[in-house]
Amino acid sequence: MADPRWRAAEAALLIVEPLDMFTAVFHRPSGVTHLLNEPAPQILEALAQDALTMDALLARLALKYDLGVGDGTAMLRARLDELVAAGLVDRV
Repeated sequence: MADPRWRAAEAALLIVEPLDMFTAVFHRPSGVTHLLNEPAPQILEALAQDALTMDALLARLALKYDLGVGDGTAMLRARLDELVAAGLVDRV
């Protein structure tokens, strides 16, 4: 079975506005505004171009951000689950 992939919701469905330490994301289909903090906005940005596996997403994030030591898979999976539940990311 292939590794699951995730992708951000279509850009036309989202209005993204940075607000100091938060990022407001208005999800047009639901009419809900979500206030996100790190690393959720960075995850959305990384998934905006391509659907990525967990390993590919971690690699893309590591190019721009210091992910620290250890395995970030559990943290990343938790953030992805939250973004999927909010309708901001799709598992494909």
